[in-house]
Amino acid sequence: MSAGGDARQFAPATARNREFILDVLRRVLPAAGTVLEIGSGSGEHAVYFGAALPALTWLPSEGNAAALDSIRAWIAHAGVANVAAPLLLDATAPSWPLARADALVAINVIHYSPWETTPALLAGAARLLPPGGVFYCYGPYRRHGAHTAPSNESFDQWLKERDPRFGVRDLEVVEAEAQACGLCLDEVIEMPANNFSLVFRRG
Repeated sequence: MSAGGDARQFAPATARNREFILDVLRRVLPAAGTVLEIGSGSGEHAVYFGAALPALTWLPSEGNAAALDSIRAWIAHAGVANVAAPLLLDATAPSWPLARADALVAINVIHYSPWETTPALLAGAARLLPPGGVFYCYGPYRRHGAHTAPSNESFDQWLKERDPRFGVRDLEVVEAEAQACGLCLDEVIEMPANNFSLVFRRG
């Protein structure tokens, strides 16, 4: 928490990656509708993308109840009318606290969570999305069984030291799980700092 009772939290990676992610989101998200963000963290991405995409309703969510205060504080600070109050959402739960979304976004979620979160997340996206709806994922991935850069290998080791259930996932394994849920990997976009944007669409 910041001094003076400010509940906003700050994630340095947000400022580094948000413009590059926004370039992709402008192209792949629908022109209007509700976008559910999974794992909104500090809330910085939510208010940035909400301000940049005013025709969309941005719905942040978090599985960690303690993070909701930061998200609410960022929404209040930014004054963005199209960012909704955050939901407490456990991605591994068999049902989520909403029935439909026009698109889903998950930034730095898959490697920062236990593996069982990934198939549950993909199944949840398939339940909520309309046919052709987009599920956008951002983060590092292994490709063809190998890391794409030494820095990603070091990051993978750091993640596992933080929690042995975390780690940089194999893109092909994630794609297979998505296909099993009825989601097709439509695009793989190389991003700065050895990250990738994955664009899934519901069949």
